[in-house]
Amino acid sequence: MRTVLHIDMNNFYASVECLYRPEIRHLPVAVAGDPLNRHGIILAKNMLAKKLGIKTGEAIWEAKIKAPNLVTVPPDFRKYLKFSRLARQILYDYTDQIEPFGIDENWIDVTGSTLLCGDGSSIANSIRLRIKQELGITVSIGVSFNKIFAKLGSDMKKPDAVTIIPYDKFKDIVWQLPVSELLYVGKSTQRKLNSRGILTIGDLAKYPVDSLVSMLGKWGEVLSLFANGKDTAPVRKLNEASAVKSIGNGTTCPRDLVNNQDVMLVFTVLSESVAARLRDYGLKCTGVQIYLRDNNLTSITRQKKLKKPTYLSTDILDAAMELLIANYTWLNPLRSVGIRAIDLVTENSYMELSLFDDNEKIIQQENLAHTIDSLRSRFGHNSILRASCLLDSALTGFNPKEDHTIHPVSYFR
Repeated sequence: MRTVLHIDMNNFYASVECLYRPEIRHLPVAVAGDPLNRHGIILAKNMLAKKLGIKTGEAIWEAKIKAPNLVTVPPDFRKYLKFSRLARQILYDYTDQIEPFGIDENWIDVTGSTLLCGDGSSIANSIRLRIKQELGITVSIGVSFNKIFAKLGSDMKKPDAVTIIPYDKFKDIVWQLPVSELLYVGKSTQRKLNSRGILTIGDLAKYPVDSLVSMLGKWGEVLSLFANGKDTAPVRKLNEASAVKSIGNGTTCPRDLVNNQDVMLVFTVLSESVAARLRDYGLKCTGVQIYLRDNNLTSITRQKKLKKPTYLSTDILDAAMELLIANYTWLNPLRSVGIRAIDLVTENSYMELSLFDDNEKIIQQENLAHTIDSLRSRFGHNSILRASCLLDSALTGFNPKEDHTIHPVSYFR
């Protein structure tokens, strides 16, 4: 039986900001996309702000109605990355099987460490105390026999807590929880499940798999396995690059995106990063997927096939913009966007050439892309930028390869 931990750093952005500004620790604090803009949004909040009803994603002016003394600070992703790496260094003292799940969460498999470091509960409490003492921030940790239930455990008690979900008691602990608590059950899936009387994780576990597949497709079978404690996905070592199925990047923007031009600026940065990662892996994509999340936290994804495999950012950007224009009507501003290269093939795969394409030009563009990769590797990401990235540095002034990464290896592999 495995011993898997999920470590979630509590109120991470706000907690880090309070370390740098001790004078605001006793106040409700929120990290906001643009504190000087009344229409900016709340990106994160501390526990005091949370208790006052402040919610991630709401407008600053809405938050200030609930908490007039709310302190808002701008995000500083370099600080957050620093603390994320410091926390991960502590985790390496217990195992090298560390899989990030965002900047502030990690799964670790300590099965092989229990003889030296104690059982899962002992290791979890040791990590919790060390991060608190050495970094000054708190964590919640779930301990279980698979990744899904370890993640569920870390969400059950916050802040500064350890929750154990053992194999012989998981039904008593997990099955009574709302089905929405299960990882990857979003609002849309929850509505579908609730409409069939599936209200708890236990209801989901007992529901006929064939009916779930009819309702949700293949994903219905996966969720049934999760609810029954049959998640067997391994905890991958950091930067392990096996079985790459897609490569993507996304970001929560410092301000709402209100038109296609705004999105194109962010998509430009993201497509550059996705294309560079494809070249790093020696892959090309034959499809592009976009992710859009509006200021009501409603999300959609859309995808399309490409005419030919590519690892050029211009091709990926063009496809992403076509998807945006065809599928988004701007009823609400956008808060988060992402681009993913899908249906990957090796860059040297057989490809039928078209008489209507300028194949010599394509080869020149690919050689130029590799040259840019080399220069950025030597002199830094910002040594070469597209001119459009200078139009609005608030939207484009980040390095997605370091600051806003959606990890390239998919969960199921």
